[in-house]
Amino acid sequence: MSDIADLPVPQQRPTGGPAIALRGLGKRFGDLIAVKGIDLDVPRGSFFGLVGPNGAGKTTTLSMVTGLLRPDAGHAFVLGRDVWSDPVATKRLVGVLPDGLKLFDRLTGLQLITYAGLLRGLSRELASERAAELVAALGLTEAQGKLVVDYSAGMTKKVTLASALVHAPRVLVLDEPFEAVDPISAATIRRILTGFVESGGTVVLSSHVMDLVERICTHVAVISDGLVLAAGELDAVRAGRSLEERFVDLVGGSTEVVGLSWLRTSSD
Repeated sequence: MSDIADLPVPQQRPTGGPAIALRGLGKRFGDLIAVKGIDLDVPRGSFFGLVGPNGAGKTTTLSMVTGLLRPDAGHAFVLGRDVWSDPVATKRLVGVLPDGLKLFDRLTGLQLITYAGLLRGLSRELASERAAELVAALGLTEAQGKLVVDYSAGMTKKVTLASALVHAPRVLVLDEPFEAVDPISAATIRRILTGFVESGGTVVLSSHVMDLVERICTHVAVISDGLVLAAGELDAVRAGRSLEERFVDLVGGSTEVVGLSWLRTSSD
């Protein structure tokens, strides 16, 4: 497709119960159409993985779903609400961990989470109470008084996740939530997210780690070149293979390494 006008005409507002519904969603940057008319449903109560190669359109898609980037075509719905027709009401329902988000990093970790709660309309007492619980749950107690600018990459990821959770959203959209996180913290985050889903919430996460998605997600979509190549329950998408094998098959390309003989060691 060479023009945004060539994208499919979006379908009507979803009448069923998906947590997130995308209808003909498209976005271009100059001459590049990054997202090419995606239709996708994320079931309520699912742990949904969005996987794809670099430049596939994952982050652009999630940004349009969460109100961070306006689409050039189509619609995104969260729990039946049109994200861009009713952005304020929709954003109350969503917690977001974007990739590379700029933070108010001259606040301490505890202050940042509390501030996120205040921005979401919580009372100061409730925001402070929840921030303290999240700090403890995510293992940030010793660092809660440090400025976020001095946090490691993993600690920054955790405090950003806490800021996404503080207002008790119904849908969580997480872009690479486990990147730069140590194994113990990753296990803690998985328990928190699994509990969130078990209580009726919905999690959508993007990741390059197929094994992680395969272990924790109930549903998955494979996206490449701005298009959804496969989507549904994990087992249906895998089609009897590992997710990594199925991903390579769908996306194409080769995993063979040619040359580099000079890297191979030899004995004298």
